[in-house]
Amino acid sequence: MATAAEPRPAELPLPGGREGARVRLHPLLTGQMIGPEPWFLREEGRFAWRRAFGLGIKKEEWLQVPVPAFLVEHPGVGAILIDTGFHPSVAVKPQANLGRLSQFTFKDVQMKPEQAAAAQLRKRGIEPSSVKVVLMTHLHIDHASAISEFPDSTFVVSAAEWAAASSNGQFHGYVKRQFDHGFDYRLLDFEGPDAESFSGFARSFDLFGDGSVRTVYTPGHTLGHMSVVLRTARGEVLVAADAIYMRRTLTDTHLPYRTEDEHLFRRSLREIRQYAGETPEALIVPGHDWEAWNELEAVY
Repeated sequence: MATAAEPRPAELPLPGGREGARVRLHPLLTGQMIGPEPWFLREEGRFAWRRAFGLGIKKEEWLQVPVPAFLVEHPGVGAILIDTGFHPSVAVKPQANLGRLSQFTFKDVQMKPEQAAAAQLRKRGIEPSSVKVVLMTHLHIDHASAISEFPDSTFVVSAAEWAAASSNGQFHGYVKRQFDHGFDYRLLDFEGPDAESFSGFARSFDLFGDGSVRTVYTPGHTLGHMSVVLRTARGEVLVAADAIYMRRTLTDTHLPYRTEDEHLFRRSLREIRQYAGETPEALIVPGHDWEAWNELEAVY
């Protein structure tokens, strides 16, 4: 029987930082699904909720949606992962991992076993056991699905997200068995005195003390959502995750149908937009935008 998770506060900086470090970023597509556009880009009107759930919209008009994870190679730390994407079992029986309610929200899931993050790492000569740190933007089922594949890693998640995921179930997007393992979980307290501002973001942490990997607090999609700013040789990259599903959320302030807290979501969106204004050369990667995903290069 697995031991229940007992998270501890993160003691920063985490080991491995190097002055002036730059990282290499590899986007990993762990699977895909489809969803109605009004779920990702809200519509108004009395029956907007019906269209958000796909009622009255032909399946061929639904959007293709990527399910990503991100490999980050740090010169001192080694391999780091941002989110885990789909577990390999999703390729065979999605509901066994994603929960039975996923049949209503995750449609036409497509995945090959070799798309799992662990398999893609091995193809690059990286054993999953060598992944030092996994940064969890949040613990929703399509992001935390494959946590069990990395038992030797330190998982970093916001304290607010851990509290939300531990006390809520699948109606809020969580399947507890995905993350309730006796692994090394470290919590970031973005509400505490040690958080610092960074560019447009009011609360952030420099994880390794060298400026190469920063977590920034972007709650709203979930109560403890965080995004990640990376310093690569080609400039900064913001892995926004579900703080913005779509690029249009950033450019047009077009919100998704559902947020856990709309006030927090709008505040986080303002901070991302401020960051984009202050750092116009930065690449901003939305969470589930197929067009934006296909524009990404293999490595940064």
